Amino acid sequence: MTQDTPKGKAQDDPYGLEQPHVIAKREAALARKSFASEAARAAYIEKWNTRFIRKKQKSRALRRAEAEAAREEQAHQELLEAVSKVPPVAPPAKSRRRHRGLILGALLGVVLPVLLAGYYLFAVAQDQYASTTAFTVRSDETSSATELLGGLSQIVGGGSGAGGNADVLFEFIQSQEIVQRINARFDLFAHYRVPDEADPVFSLAEDATIEDLLRFWKRMVRITYDKNSGLLMVEVRARDPASAQQIAGLVVAESEAMINTLNEAARRDSMANAQIELDQAQERLITARERLTSFRARTQILDPLADIQGRMGVLNNLQQQLAEAVVDLDLLTQTTEASDPRVRQLARRVEVIEERISEERLSFAAQNVTVDNTDYPALLAQYEGLQVEREFAEQTYRAALTAMDAARSNAERQSLYLATYIRPTLAERAEYPRRFLILGLTLFFSLTAWAIGALVYYSLRDRG
Repeated sequence: MTQDTPKGKAQDDPYGLEQPHVIAKREAALARKSFASEAARAAYIEKWNTRFIRKKQKSRALRRAEAEAAREEQAHQELLEAVSKVPPVAPPAKSRRRHRGLILGALLGVVLPVLLAGYYLFAVAQDQYASTTAFTVRSDETSSATELLGGLSQIVGGGSGAGGNADVLFEFIQSQEIVQRINARFDLFAHYRVPDEADPVFSLAEDATIEDLLRFWKRMVRITYDKNSGLLMVEVRARDPASAQQIAGLVVAESEAMINTLNEAARRDSMANAQIELDQAQERLITARERLTSFRARTQILDPLADIQGRMGVLNNLQQQLAEAVVDLDLLTQTTEASDPRVRQLARRVEVIEERISEERLSFAAQNVTVDNTDYPALLAQYEGLQVEREFAEQTYRAALTAMDAARSNAERQSLYLATYIRPTLAERAEYPRRFLILGLTLFFSLTAWAIGALVYYSLRDRG
């Protein structure tokens, strides 16, 4: 039999339902109630015990939370006491000479350049107006009669692409030649100079040379060139809108003049080359015909082929007569004796015809068929060679004539022309200089230079 201990009782009754004071409370509650049966009384007891247990659980949870909060507060106080006892890592920062140097460097290297740039851009720099124009180089797309007959214009230089001419024009607009031409029609020196050097950065000096003007021209004229399409866009800047538009118009006019010069040079070269080829072909044809005439005069035969055909006709006629004589002789020998005079006559005729045929055949290879003792094979070889040379000379001459006509046709029309698809515009407000952009770039580069200098200084100081 097991003995009841306080620990065993606590395990059997964890909430103290069997404690005397709890039993007394429960009995007092039962006394205040009246029950119809024992089952109702037992149900009430069970309900009372459940409410008591819930109250106990809440009370115990509250006590555990209060204990946990007390422990955390104690740990926090202990941590604060420990931190307060640790000595400081470094003394408070003080302003030193290097710090004042960095501030002075920022003022001189960042703030001062930005202020100077801003003052110059907004108070000194003169306004500039931009005029934009755009054009391209096109070739004549219509086909002439000579092109339809065989495309011979490409042989003489017609119909070439305009891409290379656009490259030439791109370089020409940036050259000293166009600057001199435009300056002769519009005084660029006087326009881009500012009196008393009021704007030395965006203007020409008083003693500027043509080389200085060319460098300034490249600053004032911006060219955008698309090699794939051959389109050129030119932006010209000037002191006033009308001057910018006028200079842009002069750029277009000088570009068109350059294209016309290229056209004229191409036509001149094309005609010269075609004329040289025609003269050479004509000389060759005259030489071939003279050699053929000399051959006919020397051999006293106009056409060796026709002469041979005549001889072949005689030979064919003799062979036909020989065949008829042989047939007649065979028929006669079958009906008469061999001593018959007709047999002897026919036999003699056959012999004569055969001898004549042999002589005619030998004459084809004889050395004395002409006055210069030439045989027919050599004669035919010479004649055929001269005939081929004359025919080739005639074909070359006809091709040279056609090429000459093509060159003349191309010379009569303009194969290249300047197509302006944006006329020079007239500005209504000044877009240059780009003040805020220049000021922002000044700030960025100044700040970058100052930061790099500070990093280098501290890096050297740490190593030293």
